[in-house]
Amino acid sequence: MRAMKYLALAGLLGAAVSAQADPVTYKLDPTHTMVLFSWNHFGFSNPSANLGLSEGTLVFDEKSPAKSSVDVTLPLSNLDTFVPKLDEHLKKPDFLDAEKYPTVTFKSTKVQALGGGKFKVTGDLTVHGVTKPVVLDAKLNKVGEHPMAKVPAIGFDATASLKRSDFGVGAFVPNVSDEIKIRITTEARAAATK
Repeated sequence: MRAMKYLALAGLLGAAVSAQADPVTYKLDPTHTMVLFSWNHFGFSNPSANLGLSEGTLVFDEKSPAKSSVDVTLPLSNLDTFVPKLDEHLKKPDFLDAEKYPTVTFKSTKVQALGGGKFKVTGDLTVHGVTKPVVLDAKLNKVGEHPMAKVPAIGFDATASLKRSDFGVGAFVPNVSDEIKIRITTEARAAATK
């Protein structure tokens, strides 16, 4: 009888470890996600803007991070520089042309674990109708049960830099810097189980 108890316990532990190791699909939370980008303006200042998230999915495989992926859509209608006139200007045809190209998208093509909760996430970024590869330097902040939602949750920060002229958005270069610095913070939750 005692042997049966040990076998049952071993089976339960094995099932728990297997369940924990399976990939988890998370939905990014727009209320806890910021995609900030900044640039240099004639050497005088370094303005920034936030692209609000429309939707995003993150699949995280803790056991095999290379099988992880991320897919996000950022609507330019949510672009916020905290200066309404600048928002309007950046959405015009000489910059992002938001009427013709209403979204920015990122879809990962490769995830590489570097250890210590750090990752290199390579993916296709589409801006202004142009798709180019971009590498995000990502750091896992936390993975575990969300204390308010009582579902699995995950959080990452990431940084990258790119040349806006590579995406056909080169107005006023070099006076307004070609280099754009990107900083992302995001929180995501798994779907609630019923």
